[in-house]
Amino acid sequence: MAETGSDGHGAFPVLVLAGGSSRRMGRAKALLRLNGGTLLDHAIGQAKQLGTPVTVVTGCRSPIVRYRCRVQPSAWVHARGWRAGMSESLKAGLASLGPSARGAFIVLLDQPLVSPASLGELAEAARSNPSRPVAADMQGKPGAPAYIPRQLWPHIMMLEGDRGAAAILARNGARRIAMAGAESDVDTPADWRRISHQLAEKS
Repeated sequence: MAETGSDGHGAFPVLVLAGGSSRRMGRAKALLRLNGGTLLDHAIGQAKQLGTPVTVVTGCRSPIVRYRCRVQPSAWVHARGWRAGMSESLKAGLASLGPSARGAFIVLLDQPLVSPASLGELAEAARSNPSRPVAADMQGKPGAPAYIPRQLWPHIMMLEGDRGAAAILARNGARRIAMAGAESDVDTPADWRRISHQLAEKS
């Protein structure tokens, strides 16, 4: 059950998926330090550029992740089946959203290089045509960040295991947009060293 803030649920809510076990990293990715906060704080900031309310979906290490988060979302949702993979976090997040949502933006925890301009383009594309899915162009395939219109949610709710929405978005004609930084995610310590260096060069 979502613990809601004062925002309520709007037409274009945002989900931040932060429920994974971070096995390849060896520690919770959400708690990696970034610009005086954590990687999750940064992801929530990215989500707020797309819309409100912002819901963070947690799983592994949920209590400590929430405790150390400085930038608070509108709501927290715990994916009880997080061990089964990404599909459970995605389904738990969508199930928590209210009836006024026309669709939902999806932001991953571990893409800190996605630019504000790219997020703005995604937000504009979704709002201009709320019935069409939109996603980052990942070498010709749809990826995250993404926007999933409500009519596709029943298909998402049928997913199982460590699968995201990419195949469903592709089958349903998702518009793909080039999003700077979307191809760089944080999976391993080597990824984090490389991306941290890139972020430091930008600051």
